[in-house]
Amino acid sequence: MIPLGDENPSKSLPLVMWILILLNVLVFLSEFAHGSNGYEQMITAFGLTPYSIIREGYYLTFFTSMFLHADVFHLGGNMLFLYVFGDNIEDRCGHTSFLVYYLLSGIGASALHIGLDPYSTIPTIGASGAISGVLAGYVVLFPHARIRTLVSLGWFIRVARIPAYLMIGSWFLYQLVYALFVSESTVAYWAHVGGFIMGLVLIRLFAHRKQLPGYYPEKSYSYWSSQLK
Repeated sequence: MIPLGDENPSKSLPLVMWILILLNVLVFLSEFAHGSNGYEQMITAFGLTPYSIIREGYYLTFFTSMFLHADVFHLGGNMLFLYVFGDNIEDRCGHTSFLVYYLLSGIGASALHIGLDPYSTIPTIGASGAISGVLAGYVVLFPHARIRTLVSLGWFIRVARIPAYLMIGSWFLYQLVYALFVSESTVAYWAHVGGFIMGLVLIRLFAHRKQLPGYYPEKSYSYWSSQLK
């Protein structure tokens, strides 16, 4: 399932979300500015390698690895999820708190990944751990908000309006099943699980803004539209 948008308007400009998207795009372009050798050097230097963290203390890579991506599909998928779900979390947290929440979710994702495979020498990159935290925050705060989702069942493809708890819940179950049962993968599924758990733990601490009067994200867009007819 691919989210295309939500029916849960935010009340403030998601400035930090847009800055994060811009930074990810700019870093991605810089990865390939010097050819394949430059790309490999950046991944080695700034990707998160569990063994290097444990042995040499390269703690800065907890942050730098969040802004690196393997290819345009990796980048595009992550930025799409951040775009769809990030504005509402920033709206409820405020700009600074959202940034801290985002980064801490990414750190939590990396911490679980390192804890489960501390001797790995394979660099891990991507914003998906931090974005997993954003998804966790969204499903806690807006479980019934409708998500316009591209659903594909073989040749059958359609856009459906799915409650956030169902869409995000299915996504998390997919990550957990693959983390538990798929041993060989280029995707760090445990990092996704770790970011999600961190987001669940932190969201009530960071979502300090109250909902504005008359704003009821727990009700779907279709419900309120029907009341106005």
